[in-house]
Amino acid sequence: MTTPPWSEPKATALLVLADGTIVEGSGAGAIGKAAGEVCFNTAMTGYQEILTDPSYAGQIVTFTFPHIGNVGANDDDIETLNAAGSAACGCVLKADISEPANWRAARNFDEWLKARGIVGISGVDTRALTARIREQGMLNGIIVHDPDGAFDIAALKAEAAALPDMAGLDLVPTVTSAQSSTWDETTWHLERGYGQRDSTPAFRVVALDYGVKRNILRLLADQGCEVTVLPATASADDVLSQKPDGVFLSNGPGDPAATGRASLPTIKAVVDSGVPTFGICLGHQMLGLAIGGKTTKMRQGHHGANHPVKDHTTGKVEIVSMNHGFALDRDSLPGNVEETHVSLFDGSNCGIRLTDKPVFSVQYHPEASPGPQDSHYLFKRFVGLMEEQKAAG
Repeated sequence: MTTPPWSEPKATALLVLADGTIVEGSGAGAIGKAAGEVCFNTAMTGYQEILTDPSYAGQIVTFTFPHIGNVGANDDDIETLNAAGSAACGCVLKADISEPANWRAARNFDEWLKARGIVGISGVDTRALTARIREQGMLNGIIVHDPDGAFDIAALKAEAAALPDMAGLDLVPTVTSAQSSTWDETTWHLERGYGQRDSTPAFRVVALDYGVKRNILRLLADQGCEVTVLPATASADDVLSQKPDGVFLSNGPGDPAATGRASLPTIKAVVDSGVPTFGICLGHQMLGLAIGGKTTKMRQGHHGANHPVKDHTTGKVEIVSMNHGFALDRDSLPGNVEETHVSLFDGSNCGIRLTDKPVFSVQYHPEASPGPQDSHYLFKRFVGLMEEQKAAG
């Protein structure tokens, strides 16, 4: 019997949520299955940087912007330190992936997804899914892509329901560096692409890699910093033996309280040493834990490149790039901590500094990639602390 021309096309991919919801669509990217926490991202561009941000490890990204893939993909916009490293495991799209229309495109986005093993689904009502996440919080889910449309619905529902909650998960071991390395590449410019730091560095910086992004390291190199990247397992002795002028605590995935069980002693010792310290994202949260604060799981988190944040130290509002599902509890912070930044979306904490140490951190991603560059000043603020420390002898 032939299929009538008016029949619906057979689904080649499913998104199965932990509450039993089934969303049908067309398969994109790698064939297979991806499981994780389903979140949404409101950025209108930069999908490569988003999907290769190690902070998204263990997550499936729903893009609220409908046309993802239009500018293709290239090798310059990867953010994992290891070019083949892990980050987001899946993506949910509204429209089918089209052929690229951009001079920087080196390959079709669908081909790029396949090459990186990222499972995708298109043809989804992403507005409805986003509304569901906003109302009910981030749910675990599974994307399965099978060109033949052969799905065991009952087994997928059971598997999705049994997935562990993000709270309590330490995902940093899946994304951190295996060994120490140095970094001297600077940021991208239209005329020359990526550059290289001058041979004579102004400062020595140790970056603790909880899932660090390349553009963070580039911006440090832009400021004349000689950057040594150490794994998340580095001890305080490992860090301080480098005789750094400053220490950077990177972004990363998972529950900061779970990661902190191994990392907090190192962070606390670095803070106590008096070395200027700058943290972002997971590094911000773990800094807060190291000085006696607490973190909480957010219902929907902040994921996007259009979040307004106020800097109380200047009175200015900046538009920032964010990617986090946990936040510092401001009421738990000790008396020597000043809240410097706050989200204008929901009032959550977005930055702190110590009043008795050269230490500060922000919840968001000041390196952007993708996102506005409003927050690049924070790297200069970090350099200013190192200059003051050097001048004081």
